[in-house]
Amino acid sequence: MTNPTILLTGATGYIASHTWLALQAAGFNVIGVDNFSNSSPEVLSRLERIGTLRPEFVQADVCDASALDAVFAGRRIAAVVHFAAHKAVGESTVRPLAYYANNLGSLLNVCQTMQRHCCKTLVFSSSATVYGKPERLPIREDAALATTSPYGATKLMGENILRDLEKADPTWAIGYLRYFNPVGAHESGLIGEDPRDTPNNLMPYVSQVAMGKRARLQIFGNDYDTPDGTGVRDYIHVLDLADGHVAALRYLLDGKGSITANLGRGRGHSVLELVRAFERASGCSVPFDIVSRRPGDIDACYADPTLARLALGWQGLRDLDAMCVDTWRWQRLNPNGMAG
Repeated sequence: MTNPTILLTGATGYIASHTWLALQAAGFNVIGVDNFSNSSPEVLSRLERIGTLRPEFVQADVCDASALDAVFAGRRIAAVVHFAAHKAVGESTVRPLAYYANNLGSLLNVCQTMQRHCCKTLVFSSSATVYGKPERLPIREDAALATTSPYGATKLMGENILRDLEKADPTWAIGYLRYFNPVGAHESGLIGEDPRDTPNNLMPYVSQVAMGKRARLQIFGNDYDTPDGTGVRDYIHVLDLADGHVAALRYLLDGKGSITANLGRGRGHSVLELVRAFERASGCSVPFDIVSRRPGDIDACYADPTLARLALGWQGLRDLDAMCVDTWRWQRLNPNGMAG
C-alpha cells in the first residue's frame, strides 16, 4: 500500500504526538483524534512547525461512536494506533471506575468502529504493568501476567479483549506494544511531556524541581530490593518509542500477522540514578525527601527487548543522559508547558 493512512487516537498526547512525527517522516498519512482531556491544541501548531505539514485533526472523544464513525466516513484508513487512555498508576488506585470506563470503553468503541469500516489492523498501547511483580528479570513477552493497579488491569483486560477478537476473527492483525517507562522529548524542544497539575510520572517532576517550579522531589520508598533501595525502571526515550510504532505498523501492514513486543532498552535505572543523571544534564540540584511507598509500585521492572530487535528491527538507542538532556531542553524552553 502506497502512503497508507494511519489514525491516531489520543493524538495530541505525549507519546502520540512524537509518533505522529515519526509516521510522517516514514511516509505515512496521519489523521489525529483527541478530545484534549489531557493535552493542548497548541500541540497541533507545534507539530506543523516541526514537521512542516499541516496536521489533519478531528476533535472528538473516541468513546463517542457517532463521532468516530464520522472520522472513518469517506476515508480509507489502513490502521489505527490506539493511544487514548488515562495513564497514571497512582491515580488509578483512587479513581478505578473512571479508568475502567475510559480505557476499556474507548478500546471497545474503537474496535467496533474499525470492524464496521473493514479496518482490522491495530496497534495497541499496552504497558509493562501487565507483568505485575515480575518473577524474573529481564522480562520476556512470555512471562506470567498479573497487575498491581487498576491502570495495569485495564491494559491487561485490553489485551485479553483483543486476543478474543483475534480468535473470533483471525483477519485482524494486532500489535501489542508493552511500553516500559517513556521519558525525554523531541530534540527541537517544541513538544514533550506536559502534565496538568502535579506530574504523576518521575521525569517531569524531577525537571520541575530542577527548574524551581517545585521545591523538592518525593521519592516513594528506599527500602526496595534494589542496589540503592529505590525503585528500578527501564526508561525509554519517547523518540525511540515512536520509532517502535513505525516498525510495528510496517510489520503488520506487510502481512506478517499479530505480534506482542516489549519496547524498552533492556536496562534498569533506579530513581536515584535518574536524579543524578538529571543533575548532570541540567547543572541544577534536585533536592528530595524519602516518603512512604505508593500502592501498586514494585521493586524493579526492565525488559528483554530481543524480540522487538529480531522481529521488528527496532531497538532503543538513546541512553539515560540523552533522555535527561532532551527533557531539560523541553523544560527550559517551556517552563509552563504548552501554556507558554
